[in-house]
Amino acid sequence: MAEAPRIPLLEHETAETAVFTPANLLAAARIKKGLPRGLVPAGCLLDFDGELVEHLAAAGKAAEDPAWPCFHTRLFRWRDERREFGVIGGTIGASYAVLVAEELFASGCKAIVSVSSAGLVADHITPPIFLLIEKALRDEGTSHHYLPPGRYAEADPLLVSTVRKRLGGMSVPVLVGASWTTDAPFRETERLIASRRMEGIVSVEMEAAALLALGKALDKPVACLAHITNSMATRPGDFEKGGDTGIRDSLSVCSAALEAALEHAGENIRRRKGPSHQRGR
Repeated sequence: MAEAPRIPLLEHETAETAVFTPANLLAAARIKKGLPRGLVPAGCLLDFDGELVEHLAAAGKAAEDPAWPCFHTRLFRWRDERREFGVIGGTIGASYAVLVAEELFASGCKAIVSVSSAGLVADHITPPIFLLIEKALRDEGTSHHYLPPGRYAEADPLLVSTVRKRLGGMSVPVLVGASWTTDAPFRETERLIASRRMEGIVSVEMEAAALLALGKALDKPVACLAHITNSMATRPGDFEKGGDTGIRDSLSVCSAALEAALEHAGENIRRRKGPSHQRGR
């Protein structure tokens, strides 16, 4: 009887120390580009479609950071009414999103929020609507290099609660639920979609499981939002985000989520320092 093939994806020992690190890569990039060492904003947004950062830059509300050393992306600094955030567009796909997220955390970022355009899986929702992802089905490869094998990558429940409370007071509808992260969007069959729907999954996208796994592995706040805008191009009007109104809504939701994620990060720091720090000793 032939021996069952070994699956390379499941051979990774997540507890082992990596040789190639984001800090080393960024240091080499700074040398090559002649850039000074600097820190990114504490809260950073991964805007997978890139439409938000394009809008902010065109409106004069975001400016490119010339000291960002990453070979693959451009970091913009965006200031809303309260504070400055970092925003990077176009990091589509699990491996790319996690590569950039690792570099952001290595550069001083304290919390990351991501927003993706997602397909609708649930049959009781009409898009467009936002989903705060509390867990993501790991139908991709990257998460398996951060966490041991498992069906879902789960968001930090306290972080989800903090973000949910902040978003609850907004006029934009935001649901909390599960998403399906896949590396192969053009392989979504009717059988699979029906199965995911029965499992209670709301949306399908390409990044959340990997980012949530990264957050858990590194003990960093990562919140993933899905802007559900389509039903996988199966009906008229799919992919319509609402024009300028949709962009304004997305920016409002993302900035509120970033504020909440940073609040959560601050609480974690205070909790680790213990009661003597909280009393000011």
